[in-house]
Amino acid sequence: MTWVALLFNRQKNRQLWTLALPMILSNITIPLLGLVDTAVIGHLNHAYFLGGVALGSTLITLIIWLLGFLRMATTGLVAQAYGANDTETQEQLLLQAAALALALGLGILLLQQPLLNLALTLADASTQVEFYCRQYFQIRIWSLPFALLNLVLLGWLLGRQAPKAAMWQLIWANGANILLDLILVYGLDLGVRGAALASVMADLTAFAIAAYMVKHALDRGTGLDLKRLLQHFKFTAYGRLLRLNTDIFIRSLCLQAVFAFMTFKAAGLGDTQVAANAVLLNLLMLISYALDGIAYYAEAEVGRAYGRRDSRLLQESVTLGWCWSALAALGVSLAFVLGGEALIALLTDIDAVRQTAGQYLGWMQLMPLLAFGCYLFDGVYIGAAKGSIMRNSMMFSTLLVFFPGWYLLQAQGNHALWAAMCAFMLSRSLTLGWHYQLNKNNYFQTKSYG
Repeated sequence: MTWVALLFNRQKNRQLWTLALPMILSNITIPLLGLVDTAVIGHLNHAYFLGGVALGSTLITLIIWLLGFLRMATTGLVAQAYGANDTETQEQLLLQAAALALALGLGILLLQQPLLNLALTLADASTQVEFYCRQYFQIRIWSLPFALLNLVLLGWLLGRQAPKAAMWQLIWANGANILLDLILVYGLDLGVRGAALASVMADLTAFAIAAYMVKHALDRGTGLDLKRLLQHFKFTAYGRLLRLNTDIFIRSLCLQAVFAFMTFKAAGLGDTQVAANAVLLNLLMLISYALDGIAYYAEAEVGRAYGRRDSRLLQESVTLGWCWSALAALGVSLAFVLGGEALIALLTDIDAVRQTAGQYLGWMQLMPLLAFGCYLFDGVYIGAAKGSIMRNSMMFSTLLVFFPGWYLLQAQGNHALWAAMCAFMLSRSLTLGWHYQLNKNNYFQTKSYG
């Protein structure tokens, strides 16, 4: 079908929105966590409270996103096994990925102090921002193993095309975080510690809900047989999973280097700049989670196409996803043009932070139009389990676009950071899209999940 025919095909669109809409709705609650944290702390009487939470939450997010291959690899491989009706492989991937997540989480807990000290040395933040960053991080880090397990369970549910289960897990957990933020920070006057405790309790809530959803899915299939599941726990079988994850890990490392650099450089520009960038980065997260809803559709359908070895399903899924991603990006961009200043005012009532954030709002209005392609094609290559393509695009965009762009423009201060970020997103969109166009007729010809 042509892209016009696909865009107006009722059956295809129903299938897309059946998968994408639950994830878009649940994804909206994810940046709401950051928005509520920012809004609650941002309404305290000093910018360094917000700066400390922004820096501390960035460190936690950096770790989780750096290990985001746990979700991405699980989704892609499970989607392919699901398309091939391979129940045994789905169960094997669940146990192996969960064990890997738990091991990584416990390892990071042991290294938490060296990691925090290194990050604060690189950040060069003020004494007040550093103090509240430590306060937030040293509480929030203890739920990290559960946060990583949540990535695996979410990826497994998405790979099996169970977006409603994933939606309810995220909505309930994130809703609990928002409520706890308000109770602990305002009601009990716990300040930064309250925001951290709310996030810890939300991670535990998310794990409990996701574990129940996965158990329910297993019960509906071949049943929950612990003896059979434990047969999959073989160290010799981890080689394939680790090899696949290496490319995605490198890709995540580059991405997190960019976001960490944004926060750390802003911290060096002063408390007001880091607080303003915290507000703007929450808007960027809003963009990403809105567009990722459609990318999740691409992950599931491309993975299913791989499992079935159906090239037509692959191409139609990518084309339809691209059309709707472009429309969604246009809508978000217009929303920021019309209501961006009001949203900034909602997040903080500190005049200096609001005025500073407003100076850079134009970059956020442009960002969705430059970035939607990279979100979509990330989903395509996750579903295809082709981590090397994502890795190469990310390395090129990070090392040859973002950092050189910032270096050439650094005299412009914070504008240089946002200009480099826009160029970075555009580069990812173009390189991933270019590769797909060159190879779409013959690229996905091999079975990659087995």
